[in-house]
Amino acid sequence: MLVKGKGKMQTYWLRKSSRSTKPRASELISGKSILEEEAETEEISERTEEGTNGIEGMNKTERLVEWNVEVLVALLEQIVGSRGGVVNQIQTLSDAEKKIGVGGKTVLEEFTPVIPLKRFDNEELELRQRTTNSNVGEEARSQLRNYISTISGMYPGNAFHNFEHASHVTASVKKLLARIVNTDERNGLAASVPSDSVDLVDLAGHSYGITSDPLTQFTVVFSALIHDVDHPGVPNAQLVKEQSRWARVYKKSVAEQKSVDIAWDMLMSDEYAELRACIYQTEEELLRFRQLVVNTVMATDIADKELQALRKNRWETAFSNADSATKSSTDNVESEDRKATIVIEHLIQASDVAHTMQHWHIYKKWNERFFRECYAAYSNGRADSDPSTSWYKGEIGFFDFYVIPLAKKLKSCGVFGVSSDEYLNYAMANREEWVREGETLVQKFLARYNEENA
Repeated sequence: MLVKGKGKMQTYWLRKSSRSTKPRASELISGKSILEEEAETEEISERTEEGTNGIEGMNKTERLVEWNVEVLVALLEQIVGSRGGVVNQIQTLSDAEKKIGVGGKTVLEEFTPVIPLKRFDNEELELRQRTTNSNVGEEARSQLRNYISTISGMYPGNAFHNFEHASHVTASVKKLLARIVNTDERNGLAASVPSDSVDLVDLAGHSYGITSDPLTQFTVVFSALIHDVDHPGVPNAQLVKEQSRWARVYKKSVAEQKSVDIAWDMLMSDEYAELRACIYQTEEELLRFRQLVVNTVMATDIADKELQALRKNRWETAFSNADSATKSSTDNVESEDRKATIVIEHLIQASDVAHTMQHWHIYKKWNERFFRECYAAYSNGRADSDPSTSWYKGEIGFFDFYVIPLAKKLKSCGVFGVSSDEYLNYAMANREEWVREGETLVQKFLARYNEENA
């Protein structure tokens, strides 16, 4: 069929199937096909375009807020369920909370190359199946809604780095977490078992511990939502050049560190006490939550060469073909934690540029938005060169030296199943399409920008 602004598109009939009343773990994050996920990603972005009121009188931002609330509530329910439905007050953690981020230590200095993930024994995993009460409660849900709504208001009206982008990244993280597949013989899953029939208890020890820990899953999705809070609309290098107040504080990874500090400080306020109690109940959980937030958000700084070199070396160490038969059990645990840490970082990196690995019309839309943001910075004297002169070749280089290698790493780490193939295929197809149409599109981008800003 022909769709305005998108050209010819294939349509599909979707058949509803019966399902058990108890949701599977994979369904709580997503039980959808790749096609349905793409449709949902587009839906949360486009169904309220240009701020028009949508269903139930909600505007675009309000609908995005509600969508994010439902995603994070589902993950919070997994956390609560993993504790047998217990949510106690956490006043005893007040001192531990106050110690985080003090003493002159920056967010980047908290980064660690290996995050120790929690190991669950069979009894703990089976407890989740017996738990009938995983409700987070109306107060925690209300606090989460208030928190996300406030966060949405902290995203400036940038063309690209805005709350809609944060929601798009969140949708991609949600999808990739749902598509982690069985690569570990220890969980006893047969290759023929459908992904939507896999219980969380079945995933013990799977995928380097990521899928068996609901706190890890919640934190990665949460980090996607807050990763660009108060983004200035220019790269870190420009902030350092301008010697902004934040640049003087952080020195590097300026925007990313600021986002963590802003979002974290707000979460620690008294008005979100019940929400925090759902996220963590012990100091160990608090510190793990903090470390995952730091590492995940810091991974979105892809421009810093030193950080990129560090990540490359860690990848080669973690996923080399060296024989691990002689390693001790302690070494193997650390090796799995290192792999999990790196997989999480690459998951958020892929999600941050997910538009490059999705359908052409999605890529084209977000590419133009990023162009507009960069051209606005140039027009306002916050960039040295006119991006329109290098945008065509720059995108080809971005595909060749970042997007396609990243998609290949998603495949080679071996935990994302067919999604990694599809991400790579889309990236390569979009590159080919850009080579053919990119020069013409850049001129259209520029013409539209100039017309709207005349």
